[in-house]
Amino acid sequence: MSSEQPDTPVQFLNDSAGQFFVTQSGLRADGDAPTHYEHYQAEQTEYVLQAGQDELKIPLYWQSESGLQVVKTYTFKRDSYVVNVDYQVINNSGETFSAYPYAQLNRNRSDDDSMFIYTYTGAVFSSKGNEYEKVDFDDLDDKAFSRSSIDGWAAMIQHYFVAAIIPPQASEQLGFYGKSINGTNYTAGVRMPAISASSGEQAATQYQLYLGPKKHERLDKVAENLPLTVDYGILTIISEPLFWIMEWLHKLTGNWGWSIILLTVLIKLAFFKLSATSYRSMAAMRKLTPKLATLKERYGDDKQKFNQAMMDLYRTEKINPLGGCLPILVQMPVFLAFYWVLVESIELRQADFMLWINDLTAMDPYFILPVLFGLSMWFQQKLNPAPQDPAQAMMMKIFPLVFTVFFAFFPAGLVLYWVVNNVLSIAQQWYITRKMGAL
Repeated sequence: MSSEQPDTPVQFLNDSAGQFFVTQSGLRADGDAPTHYEHYQAEQTEYVLQAGQDELKIPLYWQSESGLQVVKTYTFKRDSYVVNVDYQVINNSGETFSAYPYAQLNRNRSDDDSMFIYTYTGAVFSSKGNEYEKVDFDDLDDKAFSRSSIDGWAAMIQHYFVAAIIPPQASEQLGFYGKSINGTNYTAGVRMPAISASSGEQAATQYQLYLGPKKHERLDKVAENLPLTVDYGILTIISEPLFWIMEWLHKLTGNWGWSIILLTVLIKLAFFKLSATSYRSMAAMRKLTPKLATLKERYGDDKQKFNQAMMDLYRTEKINPLGGCLPILVQMPVFLAFYWVLVESIELRQADFMLWINDLTAMDPYFILPVLFGLSMWFQQKLNPAPQDPAQAMMMKIFPLVFTVFFAFFPAGLVLYWVVNNVLSIAQQWYITRKMGAL
């Protein structure tokens, strides 16, 4: 569903040329066997999960001229994104039948990500010793992927959604594969252990599909390591606890917007002393602005002498010019981790905050939050010491405008985080700067 059409379900799988994304499965054998190119027959043209019905089975039939019959049954359950796929082979061909089942996802490169926010779209595999392995489309153009393991899954992921093939647990090796089809379409699949049936006997196999949102509580129940498709990148070890806290705050407030605000406050409190060190250094630098301006006038365009005099002044006043930067660098991993929590959390999709914000993953329709961000950035600059280089000073004046335009295309939840973070930073910095007499 989209915020513009909240009652229209998302069509995740699609067989249209522009947004091609389908599941395919079949049996491969030396003789007759239904691959994904074969046509099955259905008993009905339409199936509906009726009120009061929790499960819907859809059997599809294929039969060869030799007497081999295959029944492929899809089982859908209410309030579940898991689809069970069962194969039953009835062999009346007069010969022993042997084949290996396979299932794969086939899609093109199309995606709907914002041009300002990159999220991974492509193949992902999980196997013993390689719990989460991304193989992007460019990699598959260069070389096909192949791996064997006794457990795991194959998937295609995109922003907020995942399609995964989960084979049954087996003592035999599973074959995981990915490949490029003429550089336009890409597959990620699983080759399962072979099945066989003598004439007059039957054989069966099955696997599961997960086709839905990347929600932790649902993915946890489907397969081991599948929650890793909520891809926070290299900062997962920080992002996951932040998401758990934000989720807990949501249970208290019932509103994801307020959860973002409260978690931003908690992060600021955690780094309160470290930020204070940074702001004291900036305030001390600000107090030196008149003396630096005097040095600039004295040495004019002689940058070497000016820089030497400036460093002497720092030593005399016992100020570390990097003192304002280092504490910020220490905090950056947490800020970046929280950024990825906000980008990857489908819980924020169509989440209503207040007033005009009815989707925290969509742009602010009236650009109010981006303007507030720009104003807060401008005000915070006023509390910092002005650069002595005129070119740098001009760039600093332009930054608030540039970032306002840039943030206008960001999801409202991300901009909300930065606005709150800036306001809290301004309050702390203003207090410290005033206390040190730098205002």
